[in-house]
Amino acid sequence: MNPDEKNSSNGGKQLSQQRSIIIPPDSETSDQDNTPVVQLIKNKIDNLFDGKNSIEDQNFITEETSNPYEKTHSEHVEPQTSDWQKYHSAWQNYYQKYYEGYYTHHLNQAKESLKKPDSEEEVEAKLKQQLVSKIKESTKKVRKSKHFIPLLSGIVVILLALFIQYNSVIVGNVLAYTSPGNINHQNIVIDPNVAITVSPEPRLIIPKINVDAPVFYDIGNDYKSQMAAMSKGLAHFAVPGASSHPGQIGNTVIAGHSASDLFSRGDYKFIFAQLEKLEIGDLFYANYNSVRYTYIVNKKEVVGPNDVSKLIYPTDKPLITLLTCVPVGTGDSRLFVIAEQISPSPSKSTSAPIVDQPNENSSIPGKTPTFFERLFGIN
Repeated sequence: MNPDEKNSSNGGKQLSQQRSIIIPPDSETSDQDNTPVVQLIKNKIDNLFDGKNSIEDQNFITEETSNPYEKTHSEHVEPQTSDWQKYHSAWQNYYQKYYEGYYTHHLNQAKESLKKPDSEEEVEAKLKQQLVSKIKESTKKVRKSKHFIPLLSGIVVILLALFIQYNSVIVGNVLAYTSPGNINHQNIVIDPNVAITVSPEPRLIIPKINVDAPVFYDIGNDYKSQMAAMSKGLAHFAVPGASSHPGQIGNTVIAGHSASDLFSRGDYKFIFAQLEKLEIGDLFYANYNSVRYTYIVNKKEVVGPNDVSKLIYPTDKPLITLLTCVPVGTGDSRLFVIAEQISPSPSKSTSAPIVDQPNENSSIPGKTPTFFERLFGIN
């Protein structure tokens, strides 16, 4: 026997032995060996050696090894023509609306940029409206604030105090341009050269500024006497060198208030409020000892409150100087309105008597003290 045959017989015996080992027992074996799994293994082993796999085994494997949880897919359905048409229509509508809004927005912007600008009146009206709106809004906020009432009360008190202290300035300036005056039209002289009979009461008449007021002569030049006289009319302020009367050669000085405190006594607190309106060439009149004297303005001058010496100067003419405080309502300066007598004839004027009365007042008469100045004893 050759080696091939020997190997062949040995190999056959080994395979037979192996096969006899793994072949399961016949039908006489226990029920456990007849389970599907065992049977499947047996069939597999037989197929390995037989080179085939029965249809029954394949079906068995398929039935036993299929996964019940495996995902399954239905057959793909091709879209219909109507579906494609709906799809394209939807996109067309979307893009149409998108570009319509886009171009409309830019068109409106272009129209606004090309719009005619507002006129000055419209701009002013808009600014006023905005300002009023802001003021109203701020006012509402302030009113809602818990500090509004105390703040308003404080402002009212301050304004009241300021008015009490400076009412002469406020009222004096108002009356300087609105007061009709108290002139009696019967006293207006049309022809200054015509002599007429007047009452013996001394008066000063200035038609241009509607003044017709009594004048108190020879009352003393001290502050108290002057203030008392000016509360009832106009005061003769006589000092050595300037103590003449109407119709006499020299300087006759007449003082009056341009403004005074509302709480002061008297009806002539604003009698000279408009004295600044007199200009060179204006006429006014002075009644004295039943004679009317006519004067023409030839000079105006503003001096300090202590410049009494400005009233004293040599002259050979009958002059009159009207004086008051300026600016209206203050005592900062004094206004002189100097006028020369033209009727009756100046040649008939007499010399003024020499007066030895000392100047008891170092300043020219001024405004009355305010409420607070009187309250605290300040002159």
